[in-house]
Amino acid sequence: MIEVAPLRYGVIFKKVFSKPHIFTAFVKDMLGIEIEISKVETEKSFSPVIGNVDSRFDLFAQDKKNRFIVDIQYKRYKDHYDRFLHYHCAALLEQITSSANYKPDMQVYTIVVLTSGDKHKTDILVTDFSPKKLDGTCITETQHKIVYVCPKYVTDKTPEPYQEWLKAINDSLDNQVEENDYQNEIVQEIFSLIKKDKISPEEYARMKDEYSDEEYMQEQIQKAREEEVLLMAKNMKEAKVAIKTIAEVTGLSMEQIESL
Repeated sequence: MIEVAPLRYGVIFKKVFSKPHIFTAFVKDMLGIEIEISKVETEKSFSPVIGNVDSRFDLFAQDKKNRFIVDIQYKRYKDHYDRFLHYHCAALLEQITSSANYKPDMQVYTIVVLTSGDKHKTDILVTDFSPKKLDGTCITETQHKIVYVCPKYVTDKTPEPYQEWLKAINDSLDNQVEENDYQNEIVQEIFSLIKKDKISPEEYARMKDEYSDEEYMQEQIQKAREEEVLLMAKNMKEAKVAIKTIAEVTGLSMEQIESL
């Protein structure tokens, strides 16, 4: 058993997966695609900005045929399927420079790692852009794809080679891993890179900043929820709904409702 820095932190995830050979191995096992790249960019954005939002990709790499995006998300957002669809489409739209040809030079593949889980509680979800006949048969015109992986829900039924990667990411989240449980040499290398004694003071400082941001976000989400409940109770009270019923629906106390 070794102590490690959790891969839920962007600074740690990028430290590991920005290495071209690790990124390449991850893409191969997640997408089944062999790629040749010399670098992986972090916090990649396009200039000029595509659309109204300056989308930034955690990890971005491309070979001659494909663009690959890997994003890690620890916070749970209600809109993360739409959020990463937007990122994915930005990487498509940036390639189109003329109305004479809408076919991008490169296919775009996005892998989203949801370390905190997802409401659907599924290990792997795929958004596939291939046109399909009514009987479900695919037409191989567009290969673009978004793959959402949730390490929290990996099971023995999760297909190889996803399984070992997802287990490794999930195991790191409690700050320790049993390295002898893993056979993949790249995964072993990752554990070596994220050992606590290999984390620099600068990386620890950035981890602390990320943790503070997460706490603040959770506080804001909780505050918004409380305000929604109070507004609902107020509206019900104005509509002459019985105080007891309002309390049952909202979970507020009689005193809280009376004070509205």
